[in-house]
Amino acid sequence: MIVGCLRQSIKNRGRVRVPSSPINVLARHLEHVTFSDPPIDPLDLPALAEVLDTVPDPRDRRGRRYRLGPLLALSLLAVLGGATSLAKITRVIAEYDPRLRARAGLPGTPRLAASTLGRLLARLDDDAFDTAICGYLASLTACATPSHQGSLTGLAVDGKTLRGSRTPNGTAVHLLAATRHDTQTVVAQRQIEAKSNEIPTFTPLLSRLDLTHMVITADALHTQHEHARHLIAAGGHYLFIVKGNQPTLQRRLKALPWREAVLNDRTDEQGHALELAAGQAVRAVPFALRCSAGTKHPRSVRAD
Repeated sequence: MIVGCLRQSIKNRGRVRVPSSPINVLARHLEHVTFSDPPIDPLDLPALAEVLDTVPDPRDRRGRRYRLGPLLALSLLAVLGGATSLAKITRVIAEYDPRLRARAGLPGTPRLAASTLGRLLARLDDDAFDTAICGYLASLTACATPSHQGSLTGLAVDGKTLRGSRTPNGTAVHLLAATRHDTQTVVAQRQIEAKSNEIPTFTPLLSRLDLTHMVITADALHTQHEHARHLIAAGGHYLFIVKGNQPTLQRRLKALPWREAVLNDRTDEQGHALELAAGQAVRAVPFALRCSAGTKHPRSVRAD
């Protein structure tokens, strides 16, 4: 997301400027925390740098003074630490402990120019960067939260327009992301094409993920037969909202005896709206999809 912001800003404004929103959001979360070093275990830096080394390097081989992976890893840490411009990113990297830079793969005293770093970031493949970062985060999540045999994990697919990325012609960067319900970790993210929408990006977004024991949740836009078929073929499950874009299915669901449904659980606690709403819906209608044989929606079943 950060690289996407930089790339869009440099391309459309002709000057280096980091949109405020991603960094400001991080800053608000970290405003009561003081870091003397980057907010990450230094032992993880080599692994992060190696992951980011898989991103295609757009530089000419003869002009590469530093490895791409360490540059991106330290730049990312600088932004997470509060750097709000390319000049601040380069200054923060230069001020890091030399041992920490060396561990990340950037030995000696780096001489980084903000303009050079900006050109590098502007030419990066942002989808490849997202894939690398999300894969790294997914591996950390898998290690930190071992799944119990047979348990299901929620994975929310949702799209957002990136604040601060709007151009003079009115377009803005729109991202589609997959986020785990339990850890709120973004495990996949892709940018939506300017003249497209989220629907064609849904399958590519999830294609590299192991969907076994995953329940994919999404808004009504993604209640599509092809989406459901892809998830079932990948070994996953889905919980979709039905609205007017599926008129036949919506009509059959409306015909069900909803007044006979019994609420087994109810809570008004804030902060977990999607999880609670899904839990209430599943418990409230144990007979909800008895008409599944007539819906022709892939493997639609009753919500017990």
